[in-house]
Amino acid sequence: MIHEVDEALRALFRADPLAGGQVNVVFEAPTRDWAAKVNAPTVNLYLYDIREDMRRRERGLLNEYDDHGTVTGRRRPPRYFKLSYLITAWTRRPEDEHRLLSALLLCLLRYESLPADRLGGTLADLGVAVPMSVALPPPEDRSFADVWSALGGELKPSLDLVVSVPVTESPVYEAGPPVGDEGVRLGFSEVPGASSESGGPGDSGDAGLPVYGKRPDVPGAPLGPGDAGAAARRSGIRSRVAEER
Repeated sequence: MIHEVDEALRALFRADPLAGGQVNVVFEAPTRDWAAKVNAPTVNLYLYDIREDMRRRERGLLNEYDDHGTVTGRRRPPRYFKLSYLITAWTRRPEDEHRLLSALLLCLLRYESLPADRLGGTLADLGVAVPMSVALPPPEDRSFADVWSALGGELKPSLDLVVSVPVTESPVYEAGPPVGDEGVRLGFSEVPGASSESGGPGDSGDAGLPVYGKRPDVPGAPLGPGDAGAAARRSGIRSRVAEER
């Protein structure tokens, strides 16, 4: 993911502001030792910070579908991470460095996100925008002077480029089978211990529990007319409810 952003930035700069020039594009840490070895015009894109872009964090799950449009699984939405680059120009004359920085700034200001034709690998397969911003004020918890101090170098004109790159790595949660058109099927079985011939509460296993649908004070007297209650008991559709006395 990070190396794909590196290649996209390299391709963008070589195609536009640095086209036709003999300018190297590197991603080295601009330390004193490195600066002493630079012997050709160079643009350095130093990746100095990686952190999640919490403003783009989404909740919930995204559906995955098969060729028939059926949901087969669910995964978390992409999470965006901010890649912060310190862009510097290195030549023998400060004026040439300023010209390079000016060309790079004008190039970056033309885009709200990395151009789609410069993306490759997984970023190209995603088909989503890769937002970027340039020359914004630094966060309150750090300054560019602190970055230079950590590198052990002298403060130098630079551009701060932040690229918000999506990361889609997430476990896939398998979805249950789709709901059909058959509906719900219910079945009934004999009450444990009940006799198919006799439905009285004195049968083995009744334990003296009243049968739902008859008066508890009149054992064996169904509430329905005729033999409706007895027929229901003989068919096995008999449920017993324990009453608290």
